[in-house]
Amino acid sequence: MAPTHVDRLVAFLTDAAVADELATDLRDWMETSRPFRTFAEAHRDKVRKKIRTAKGAEARLDVRAELAVAHALLADRRIDLAYERAGATAGGPDFTVTFRDHVAFNLEVTRWRGGRTALERQLLVKLRQLPRSLPNALLVVVPGSPGAFPDLETLLGDRRAVPFESRDVRQRLTRLGGVYAWAPGGEPRATLWTNGSARISLPAAAARAVRLALAGAS
Repeated sequence: MAPTHVDRLVAFLTDAAVADELATDLRDWMETSRPFRTFAEAHRDKVRKKIRTAKGAEARLDVRAELAVAHALLADRRIDLAYERAGATAGGPDFTVTFRDHVAFNLEVTRWRGGRTALERQLLVKLRQLPRSLPNALLVVVPGSPGAFPDLETLLGDRRAVPFESRDVRQRLTRLGGVYAWAPGGEPRATLWTNGSARISLPAAAARAVRLALAGAS
């Protein structure tokens, strides 16, 4: 049987010699979601570079988490995504979310490593990637059992939950509009913690649409 367009695109994006979960999921997502296939085609060079430079299983899981987020959000036809709009070398957010044809906010994706200390470290690293020009959100992808799902209000809801000893950290925290936690799978779960001290708040309608798209992902 001749290779399909999806076959050729998956082969272009991934290392054909590595038949892992990422390659399998990419094929499934592109076969079942035209918006995701359009996204993958539009950003094919960036996606290919991201996948092919991901060394080791953990790095590939990080890339898979980003692409899983794109697949989930693009199920809502009101949402569009730009991938690494600032460029991979600039260290900017993973996605810029457009909602109803208006640029809404930046979205940076990371995987949950578990516990408050790990989240603090992840947050401090990601804060460096948040620009001033738009609202920003962090999305934490939670693997594993539902019992591991973080309580964001407990983790982030008081000033003691993150290190505030540095003026630079305090200033950068004002760029963070909120944090999503998302557990994909058979019964997806998504929550959003909003940062009351953010200089630019997340647009309410767009932030809600993102949370619902994540909650409806399968």
